[in-house]
Amino acid sequence: MSAVSVSDTDVRSILSRAVDLARSALVDLEPAGVGAHLGVRAEDECAATHCFEATLPGYHGWQWAVVVAAAPDTDRVTVSESALLPGPDALTAPDFVPWDQRIRPGDLAPGDLLAPPADDQRLAPGYIATGDPEVDEVCFQVGLGRKQVLSLEGRADAAQRWYAEYGPDSEMAKAAPASCESCGFYVPLAGALRSAFGVCANAMGADGHVVHMGYGCGAHSDTALPTGAGSPLYEAYDDAAVEVFPVRSPKPPEGGAATGTESADGSSGPAQSENGGTETPVVAATAQEADPAEAVQEAPGKFVPESADTVPDRPRDAAAETGEVARQPEAAESGSGYEAGACGGPGAGAAEGSNSNS
Repeated sequence: MSAVSVSDTDVRSILSRAVDLARSALVDLEPAGVGAHLGVRAEDECAATHCFEATLPGYHGWQWAVVVAAAPDTDRVTVSESALLPGPDALTAPDFVPWDQRIRPGDLAPGDLLAPPADDQRLAPGYIATGDPEVDEVCFQVGLGRKQVLSLEGRADAAQRWYAEYGPDSEMAKAAPASCESCGFYVPLAGALRSAFGVCANAMGADGHVVHMGYGCGAHSDTALPTGAGSPLYEAYDDAAVEVFPVRSPKPPEGGAATGTESADGSSGPAQSENGGTETPVVAATAQEADPAEAVQEAPGKFVPESADTVPDRPRDAAAETGEVARQPEAAESGSGYEAGACGGPGAGAAEGSNSNS
């Protein structure tokens, strides 16, 4: 509990020693509500106030104050008055506000009625009808057909509120690329406030609010996106895409066993074509070297034999059954070669040559 001017040095000793006298006066008034002595302060040369803690329920932080007095030329002290007063930490009621001033902006609800004061300085008498329909109609169109209009004080009061919230000094306006004056969503007001204020019609900005022409935001109609915004201009990469690579023929083994063909006389060498040229057969890759399911890019006009695993069984001709056509032992044993004379391969040319020689 905060004390009140503990032992003021300006208090006369006869007044400062009257603690028991002050307490007895309070006990007679409220026996169970007097707490510890908090201090004493001088009122003048002949009077001082003793303060005690109040222990009454609901009066936390309150203090008892007892004023004692003594004449300058006497040693007798008397009690002048006592009171219960709020201390520095007391819980007190707010200051009284007249009922006509208690309504604040935003308190008006649907169905409520709030009349302006009779001497409201924000309003001034408007145009008074003359009785001439043509004149009254023109006056109403230009805004003069009302009993009361905004006075100079009323316009200044409204402009001050709008300027504080939606003016050029706001944080939004300071960071804006341009002001509302040049924005296509800015709708100027009519009348005397047109030169400085308008209404924002951008749903992404201060939509529906009266803004100063120096106000601004990032949703200005002339705002352009910065360069480099958005996703980079690269083709999409699909991890599940299948990449096709051409299968190259393996290098022929040394000794020419796989590249040459045996003729009818038992000699081995490159197969001879009908026109006397030399044909070089292309040996297909084995099953361990290439998957038959993968696509193979072939050169135009070049023969590539198929694997024995992928080629279905085909009937052999009579020459192959009688043994008149030489076979390639290495290709047949590996399972990836081809039968001479089948499908018109290079072995067929060799067979024809051997039959003609015989």
